[in-house]
Amino acid sequence: MAEDREIVNDLLGYDGLKIIQRTDMFHFSLDSTLLADFVHIPATAGTIMDFGTGNAPIPLFLSLKTDRRIIGVEIQPEVFDLARRSVELNHLESRIELIQADIKDLHRMFPPESVDIITCNPPFFRHRPESNLNKNEYLTIARHEVLIDLEGILIQSSRLLSRKGRLFLIHRADRLEDVVRGLQQNDMAMKRLRFVYPKKGKDAISMLIEAKVHGNPGSLKLMEPLYVYTDSGEYSPEILSIFRYGKKGS
Repeated sequence: MAEDREIVNDLLGYDGLKIIQRTDMFHFSLDSTLLADFVHIPATAGTIMDFGTGNAPIPLFLSLKTDRRIIGVEIQPEVFDLARRSVELNHLESRIELIQADIKDLHRMFPPESVDIITCNPPFFRHRPESNLNKNEYLTIARHEVLIDLEGILIQSSRLLSRKGRLFLIHRADRLEDVVRGLQQNDMAMKRLRFVYPKKGKDAISMLIEAKVHGNPGSLKLMEPLYVYTDSGEYSPEILSIFRYGKKGS
């Protein structure tokens, strides 16, 4: 039974937050943590939406940063159920709303320009006929652009975001050209860019991006690198501080 594969974990070092996971599904990762930490939520922000929310790690993280309405969107029924129960476990039903839907259909469910912030930790890998897909359907959908690709995510973001809306995205560093091209095609401009490195002396593995709808190009802030590990293989001080965000006494 599916329940036999379920585990309840602390959401890293975050005080009081729990998350329900299944051993046969894609677990929340460092990427979700880094993206949630990267998100800037202005005081004027209204609705926040998380595309492909999985079992809702990003909405749970963001609940520590804001009391704004957060909507998590997940297409897979069993994953959606984990997210729903994780939100209930943390008694956050009044602040986090979950919707089981296809991201590509959201423009039919929400008015244009009705969302102020969109977050997304998308599938990183392109889907081609020769792609080496995982036999586990949950992992395949989480990692490969099977149900939606980068272009689809950017199209929906452009439709839903308000005039001053922002998209926060984490993606593989080697997809930078695709991201830049896609943003330009959907009338969005990159405003902040931060590369994530395993450690000093290694190539970047991912990138954190903030983009603005109808933003003027040419005002990009290239942030200092983020190193995950020290030379000795331990988590870097900045990563540890992210893990401790919201923890009492930190």
